[in-house]
Amino acid sequence: MGVHSPVYTRTPTMYLDLTLKTRAQCLFGFIPESWNAFVYTIDGEGMFGIPNSSPVAAHHALLLGPGEGLSVWNRSSRPLRFVLIGGQPLNEPVVQYGPFVMNTQAEIDQTVEDYHYAKNGFEMARHW
Repeated sequence: MGVHSPVYTRTPTMYLDLTLKTRAQCLFGFIPESWNAFVYTIDGEGMFGIPNSSPVAAHHALLLGPGEGLSVWNRSSRPLRFVLIGGQPLNEPVVQYGPFVMNTQAEIDQTVEDYHYAKNGFEMARHW
């Protein structure tokens, strides 16, 4: 859409923060088929996918399938705000423990230790 972020990522990504006025609709057909993408509703409610779908309220996530694009309708009396986030998959291993997500168990173990001892970026963790 002609806007470039000052943030550079290892793979192509997209982050759009959108607000649809009351009774508005839009179509996003430009999500590359090989990307993963999702929608997160922030405020209001809207219909996603097809016009007669059930309304999706704020604070819900919708996962898009490959090559689907996105159609959105705001039939409510309030604006609909949502983010559309997508990117090319990294195809890396994923290991998750609690809120920590890394590539290996060894990295998870190091992160938990860093958190415990408030080092390597967790210096302020004692105040969280």
